[in-house]
Amino acid sequence: MPLSTQLPNRQGRFGVYGGRYVPETLMPALAELSAAYAAARRDDAFGKELARHLANYVGRPTPLYFAERLSARLGGQIYLKREDLCHTGAHKINNTLGQTLLTRRMGKGRIVAETGAGQHGVAVATTAARFGLSCTVYMGTDDMARQAINVIRMRLLGATVTGVSAGSRTLKDAISEAMRDWTTNVRDTHYILGSVLGPHPYPMMIRDFQSVIGREARRQILRAAGRRPDLLVACVGGGSNAMGLFFPFLADEGVRMIGVEAGGEGVTTGLHAARFATGRAGVLHGTMTMLLQDDDGQVLPTHSVSAGLDYAAVGPEHSYYRDAGRIEYTDATDAAALAAFELLAETEGILPALESAHAVAQVAAMAPHPPDRIIIVNLSGRGDKDVDQLSRMPRFAFSRST
Repeated sequence: MPLSTQLPNRQGRFGVYGGRYVPETLMPALAELSAAYAAARRDDAFGKELARHLANYVGRPTPLYFAERLSARLGGQIYLKREDLCHTGAHKINNTLGQTLLTRRMGKGRIVAETGAGQHGVAVATTAARFGLSCTVYMGTDDMARQAINVIRMRLLGATVTGVSAGSRTLKDAISEAMRDWTTNVRDTHYILGSVLGPHPYPMMIRDFQSVIGREARRQILRAAGRRPDLLVACVGGGSNAMGLFFPFLADEGVRMIGVEAGGEGVTTGLHAARFATGRAGVLHGTMTMLLQDDDGQVLPTHSVSAGLDYAAVGPEHSYYRDAGRIEYTDATDAAALAAFELLAETEGILPALESAHAVAQVAAMAPHPPDRIIIVNLSGRGDKDVDQLSRMPRFAFSRST
């Protein structure tokens, strides 16, 4: 398949993927959002305002950190793109800030959002508070239990957190509820979707907002190492942190890219969220993409130790680049991710988000690396949010001792 980085097309498609599969009641809202975003992209004032807030509020550029002891352990020259150092602790605020500015531009005073691991919800609650907007966040009740700290953070920031007990009680059901709310309240409400998912223009728009990660990393690695990296690695749930890192490097043929999905208990067990391993093309939440579904087209339940990767579909642009052979996709099990969490903590003094630990696990699985191999791992978030969940696991029982 010939590769194009000028996607999506006017219909919002990345090859056969993407598009808009939504009720007619949402089409005017999507048309309004498309027009507002197209105008904002052409508006230097919008770009300057976004850049100013990214620098002064979010804390960009984030460092590209040479992980010396991790490199000594695994081989190669391993750099970590430190999105965990963004305000709120993850890459999510890059997108929520951009969409919050668009919400004001469209004259709307209310935001709804979904969240899985809670980092997107915290970022939405943060930017809503910053700009004086009303905010409601939907979250599966299972995710609320394992990410209780982030629920508290959202409520402290003034957001209403609404638990979703339907279905799998995870991210898929939270997105469904947020979209129902938006459908009912489109006149005064904007839906800030958290990943490169959903109907057009969301996958394109969120990719653009997150591409600041890769643009920075490209400049930083050229300064640090004098050349482009050999390998980029990032975890993939919906896939916004990965697309943000990968997109500015797509035209560099010598740069290999690997997206790491949630292998859960193993892809043969059915307890996973590895869409590319066992999924098929289908429609979920307004977009055509790779999807875990049964023979009747019903969405299958998923499992991951990381709430942010526990979702049945992947962003449509990822599906396109997988088919094109430009980006490789693999998976890491829960056990491998937990081991990688411990590895990074012990070698670098960094607690990664369990989502990000999947990317570290892939780098560890490929070791030993040649000494001259330059690797960039997107450390998409920090592990503070996972401490309570980890403390209840037998392997981390020492954390509860006095």
